[in-house]
Amino acid sequence: MPPEQPVATCLTRAGTLDGFKRMAPLSLFVVIFGLAFSVAALQAGLSGPQIMLMSAVVFAGASQFGVLEVWSSPISLATVVIITFAINSRHLLMSASLYPWVRELPTRRERYGTLFFLSDANWAMSFNDYYKGARDVGLLLGGGMALWAAWMIGTAIGIGLGAGFDDPERWGLDVIMSCFLLVMILGGSNKKRMILPWTVAALATVAALQWLPDNAHVVVGALAGGLTGIFIRGVDE
Repeated sequence: MPPEQPVATCLTRAGTLDGFKRMAPLSLFVVIFGLAFSVAALQAGLSGPQIMLMSAVVFAGASQFGVLEVWSSPISLATVVIITFAINSRHLLMSASLYPWVRELPTRRERYGTLFFLSDANWAMSFNDYYKGARDVGLLLGGGMALWAAWMIGTAIGIGLGAGFDDPERWGLDVIMSCFLLVMILGGSNKKRMILPWTVAALATVAALQWLPDNAHVVVGALAGGLTGIFIRGVDE
């Protein structure tokens, strides 16, 4: 975890706008994935309003695509819950890493309202800033709002067209998020200290992809890297 600093946590409009502007360029690519999801959802039998509601409330592209794979009538609620939890389990560690930051917000509405917009990209951006001393949670909120807006726009476009970029990999768009996260990691502080946790997480993920059920690599990689980081911190202290 980043060291404690004597700068008070805040949530400002200026910080939110800054986060929105900084995440806006990446959000353009999210429009394509939203479009692809709505096309796939239409093919799975969902109606336009159902698709928009899912994107607005769930706001988790990988989980939404995963649920479509098992979409049937009647739908097994347990299966949907398990798939969603497995794919998004990384949010447990992501949100835990933000706890020293968001816990100082004055109201629960601000804390949980901000965390609703938590995703990989705005977490990486804002947490990198947190390491560097930033304490305006608006960076996290604004970045998430930009991604959410782009996701909703893409979903709406896909519903309107009924067809489109249903294969993002064909255009190489599936690597945009990975490249962004890699830049955030390499641009952070304590680089040497982070080599071991990221290496352990990568190796565990690859092993899980080979030998464990689908989506298990998300949980295994996150836990392996997180536990390694905790161990390193304990040794340092």
